[in-house]
Amino acid sequence: MTTATLASPSKSDASAKAAPVKYRKDRNINWWLTAAVAVLSLTILVPLYFTIVTALKTPAEAGTFALPSSWQWGNFADASAKVNYPKAALNSAIITVVAVVLTLLTNTFVAYAVARNMDKRFFRFLYYFFIAAMFVPFPVVMLPIAKQMGSLHLDNQLGLIILYTVLGLGTNLFIATGFIRSIPVSLEEAARIDGASTWRIFWTIIFPLMSPINATIAILTALWAWNDFLLPLIVLTDQSNQTIPLAQYVFSSQFATNYPMAFSSYLMAMAPILVVYIFAQKWVVGGVMRGAVK
Repeated sequence: MTTATLASPSKSDASAKAAPVKYRKDRNINWWLTAAVAVLSLTILVPLYFTIVTALKTPAEAGTFALPSSWQWGNFADASAKVNYPKAALNSAIITVVAVVLTLLTNTFVAYAVARNMDKRFFRFLYYFFIAAMFVPFPVVMLPIAKQMGSLHLDNQLGLIILYTVLGLGTNLFIATGFIRSIPVSLEEAARIDGASTWRIFWTIIFPLMSPINATIAILTALWAWNDFLLPLIVLTDQSNQTIPLAQYVFSSQFATNYPMAFSSYLMAMAPILVVYIFAQKWVVGGVMRGAVK
């Protein structure tokens, strides 16, 4: 009988296996792509620079890219007084915050119901119906919406909030459905065994797991509601309820020649939502990418 002996690994072999593997980093730069990105970034940076320098000039100096000879910081105070900025900003903030909260409470639950019942014909029809609504141009439904909101006496802030919640359903459904379908159904089955209802499963399990998608939906809704001009224009009938874009419409007529004052107002309107987007932009990209998974 012969016996086979196993050779024990030497110290050099053991140290070689234990040593971490180093990967070479690819430091090659695609200069063509970098140049294209740099050129495309000018389409945003140049208008932003022009807006800032114009807001700090006198009316006589407006229209050039040169820096102002004297910095007119008083343009911001004058613009705030002309458009009643505190009142308009408060109206925009109320509409934006309530629209975001109502959208998160309703659209996410609709997406959950559709995602978990895609095998049924009715829910599959709803999904494609709302997705198809995304491709309908707004001018096509603009006048019917204005007529309907007026007949229902919803030509106010409440009606505007309802429209933001309903009209954003298609986009939010598209983003959230794919992510919900990636959540294992076994989590819900375990909760049902413990006696949890559908509502409890959604609010305690599904909704917390949707944090990236919820952040994305909230940011996109906030950007839309804060910057929108057409919906407030056709819905709101009371001057005291006008939002910032409507209040700034005065610069298109009465104060059309005072560009520094108009540009100062635009910067004040852009600043709050721009700060929110800068701090939350990572959730926008991450949430959209997660929602694309099916």
